[in-house]
Order: sequence, then C-alpha cells, then structure tokens
Amino acid sequence: MIQRFDQIVVDLPEPNGPNPAAAAAIQELMGGKFGEMSTLMNYTFQSFNFRGREKYRPFYDLICNIAAEEYSHIEAVSAAINLLLSGATPRADRNKPFGEDAASKKKQSANKKKYGDANPAPLSDPVTQFYRYHFATSAQAALPFDSMGNPWNGSYVTCTGNLKLDLLHNFFLECGARAGKSRVYEMSNDPTARAMCGYLLVRGGVHIVAYAKALEKLSGVPVGGVLPIPDVSNRKFPEARKLEEEQGLHTIMWKWCPEDTYTQLNEIWNGPHPEDGQELVVRDEMPPAFPWPEFAEEPQLCAPGEIDPEMLNYYAAKLT
Repeated sequence: MIQRFDQIVVDLPEPNGPNPAAAAAIQELMGGKFGEMSTLMNYTFQSFNFRGREKYRPFYDLICNIAAEEYSHIEAVSAAINLLLSGATPRADRNKPFGEDAASKKKQSANKKKYGDANPAPLSDPVTQFYRYHFATSAQAALPFDSMGNPWNGSYVTCTGNLKLDLLHNFFLECGARAGKSRVYEMSNDPTARAMCGYLLVRGGVHIVAYAKALEKLSGVPVGGVLPIPDVSNRKFPEARKLEEEQGLHTIMWKWCPEDTYTQLNEIWNGPHPEDGQELVVRDEMPPAFPWPEFAEEPQLCAPGEIDPEMLNYYAAKLT
C-alpha cells in the first residue's frame, strides 16, 4: 500500500517568469522512455511480480523502496512544469469580459483603452507554440506525455521475472534517465528547471549506484567501476553539487515506509560510494519535505472554474 503526504521532496524556487519552452522540454523527464513515469512503473511492476521474495528479500526490498521514491519524482517534475506554465497566457475571464466588470469607471476606461472592444482570444499565442497540449488538453499543466507530445505507454516497462536481467535493465534505465536530466538541464537556465534537474541528478544517481551494487552482490561483477554514465560528475552541475557537498544526498537511501518494513535494504546499500568513497547509509525515515507550490487560477482556461452560489443553492433545495 502507499501512504501519501501533501508535500514535495524538493524546494523549488519561483521561475524567472512563464517559460512554456522549458516546460515542454521537462515533459521528457515525465513521459519519455527514460522519464520518471517509466522508472516508477518499471520498479512498481517488478515489485508486484517478484518471485522468491523471501529468498531474495534484499533485492525485493530495494526495488520496492526505489519504486516508492519514484512517485515523489513525478510530483517534483509536475510541480516544475506547472510553475513554468503559470501565467503563460493572459488571465482573461469570459464570464467577466475585459473592461466591462471592473470595479470603477476609471478601471473600465483603462481596460477598454488597453484591450479595445475586441473579443479577447487569450489562448491565441499558444497556437504558434510547439507544445500545444499544455493549452488545448490541460490547464497549462503537466501531462503524462514526452517532450514531443507522445503519451507515455506501458511498452516502456520491462518486467521479465529474471532478477539479474531486470536489475541490469534498471541500471541501464537509470543511466538513460541521467542522460536525459543532464540534457534538459542544459536546455534552460531557469532556476526552477535547474533546481528540479539538479535534485533528480543526485537522487537518480543514488538509484544507479544501488542497482550497480545489487548486480555486484548477485553476480560478483564490479559494475560500479563504469560510473559515472554519462561521464560527467554531478559536481559539475551547481544545484546537484550543493546537495551532495552540503547534505550528502548521494549517500542516503531513505526508507519510504515504517521502520519494520523493507528491513534488508542495508544488505545492498552499504560500503563506499564508487565515485567519492563516502560511506553509504540507510535512514529509517522519510526525506526532508517542503510545501507544494501554489498554482494561481487560470480563468482563461476555466481552471478551476468559479463556483456559482445560485446553482449550488438551487440543487441543494432540490436535494432536501
């Protein structure tokens, strides 16, 4: 079972301003083949279908634990996309036409001077945008799609039932995900985008090392010797470097569950980190968390839409 908290794992700064292009790029980290939905669903189904749990309990515990963390990564990616899309189009309300419902005649006159008598088309700018899904099928918000508008699909899940093969796939998947994060990082200098990418580079790096260690334990092959993949250290990305040097987030495996659950994680997550030699630790606690960002209403998209008191009173009377 999953227990959900109304918090987010990364403290995202406010963006410099609306940035639909950056939001579109980040969609690859959501619904792309190597995106967070893929990591979540790969590990979730591998945990559901795991055979021989008691015999291979440390490996089962590891996959379950990482699957739980991946849910928080989907939240982080969604929050970043939503922040970057907030205010991307004029906030016109068709129920309150420009200039007509202003509180004062002075404001009405100013609105009319600014907007004229034309029927507003607040979503006209996105017609020329590449990624129209954010405006046509959502309220300027995250979608389970990749950066080209292709929906995520279940064919991205590998769940063979063979432990060695699934762990090898997971290692490859995380390395591919890391490549995607580093590229999206380079596509935008917006602080929101880079804070999110920096965090995911660090935590995805934890998963890469975890699966490398699992393969080493299972096969005896020193898989960690090939890291990092791609061969650019997280320390080259300022937002990631800060999390590693100041908080040691690259060494920590949090338990996303009660203390008496998934207790054999430390049989895999132990020893020195293959890149800097720091000791790996399992913590019987949830990671630090932060409040969700507040997303402003977007009336031009009827999001969330105003409540009509008269309508509510009418139906309340009908139901009583």
